[in-house]
Amino acid sequence: MTDVTILPFGGVTPSIAGSAFIAPGCRIIGDVRIGEETSIWYNCVVRGDVNFITIGDRTNIQDGSVIHVTTRLHGTEIGDDVLIGHLAMIHGCKLHNHAFVGLGAIVMDGCEIEPDGMLAAGGLLSPGKRIPSGQLWAGRPAKYVRDLTVEQIVNQRMGAKHYVDNARAHMAALNAKKPTPA
Repeated sequence: MTDVTILPFGGVTPSIAGSAFIAPGCRIIGDVRIGEETSIWYNCVVRGDVNFITIGDRTNIQDGSVIHVTTRLHGTEIGDDVLIGHLAMIHGCKLHNHAFVGLGAIVMDGCEIEPDGMLAAGGLLSPGKRIPSGQLWAGRPAKYVRDLTVEQIVNQRMGAKHYVDNARAHMAALNAKKPTPA
């Protein structure tokens, strides 16, 4: 992995599954565990310096996102098949399997997004709030908007597979030999 920082902190080194894709520009620090076929995209920061971060299998964390924790109070737990949009801020919270966090959204300390729950792009889930399974929340601060349709939940779940495939393509491109000048 070129231009990736994987830094031990406080005596704990990040644990990253061999099938995970960590894009160039990422910084992964401290007590962090990243699961199989998960993709951490370009220029993300995952900083488990003062508490733990776990990221499950096939989860997708898009470019420029920041994952952090709250000292001694809240680690960050991200389940399997979670989709996190570009420039999201995930801080000291729990995202269950199949949760969705939109572009530029913020999930604060002590929050939970249940399976198939969705925080819309730009949303701010204020401390201690919970998005129940199958609900869409939006706004700053985020509030309940409506229930998701079955079709939306199915499409959201298919997104995880798409990002596994896309990450493989990016890994291949990064590992390909660069042409030599003639």
